[in-house]
Formats: sequence, structure tokens, C-alpha cells
Amino acid sequence: RKDYARTVTNAAQRLANLITNILKLNKLENQQIYPAKKRFDLGEQLCECLLTFEDAWDAKNLEIETEIEDGVTVESDPELLSLVWNNLFSNAVKFTEDGGTVGLRLYTEKEHAVVAVSDTGCGISPEVGAHIFEKFYQGDTSHATEGNGLGLALVQRIVDLCGGRVLVDSAPGQGSAF
Repeated sequence: RKDYARTVTNAAQRLANLITNILKLNKLENQQIYPAKKRFDLGEQLCECLLTFEDAWDAKNLEIETEIEDGVTVESDPELLSLVWNNLFSNAVKFTEDGGTVGLRLYTEKEHAVVAVSDTGCGISPEVGAHIFEKFYQGDTSHATEGNGLGLALVQRIVDLCGGRVLVDSAPGQGSAF
């Protein structure tokens, strides 16, 4: 009974997450959510978001490599940007095999803050990479990993709204960097 209850609870949580993501993306696409800008320490926010995945990276025995420049502050919407980091960290952990590495870098380039989330996971082919920011697109056609194809669409829309750019560098078998 416990196993059945756990299965039902997990399925309900996945469904709730799917509905939440669909609603957020719909509001973002229809300009019903506007960035509430404030100045905050980006490195601090990134560390806080990354730490929420500690149980997941411990379970997979992942190595976490960080290189975070001190004192990088930005004026943006911290709530929206936390959705970006959570999606990128979630994907990095999900697609990295046991014993692999997830990386986080924060540095400045002229007047821009640059965040790089990388992994040593399965990587993405150029054909798949051309579509990963589309709603409901899943590059993993086997559906071996959980997801609904909305995370990177949310990332793209939020980054656009906040005046940034999101790029991906990836190759099959060599991991990815966003």
C-alpha cells in the first residue's frame, strides 16, 4: 500500500508541476507577468538554488565544481531568475550519469553577468539542439528521464523578458553547457 501511495503521490506531483509550468509559460507568453526588478547578489542566489539539489547530486555521487566571482550584483527579477537556475540545475543533474560532474560558473564580461551551468551528461546533437527551447519538445525520445518539455521553454522566455540571452554548447557524449 505504501508503494502504491508513493506512486500516486509522485504522479500527482508531476501533474501539478506540469500544470504550474503550463500556466507560468502561458502568462509569460501573454505578457501577464512582468519582471519585478531589484538589485541582488547573483552569486548568492545561484548558490542557494544549487544547494536545493544536494540530495539529488548526492544520490548520483556527482561532483560539483563551482567558480563564482564575488560581488556580482544584477538588477533583475530574482523570482523569475530562480526558475531559470532551478530548471538548468535540474536538467544538469538529471542528464548526468552517476559519478559525473555538474559545473557552475559566474563571471563578468564588461557590463554583463555570465552564468554557465555545465554537465558531463549525454549531450545534445545539433538536430535536437535546434528545438530544445520549444514547448513540449523532448530530445530524449525514449522518455527514459522524467520531464514535460517545458523547462527550457520557460528558461528561454524568462531570459528574454529579463533582457538576457541563453545559449547552449553541447555535443553527444560530451555533456552540455548552458
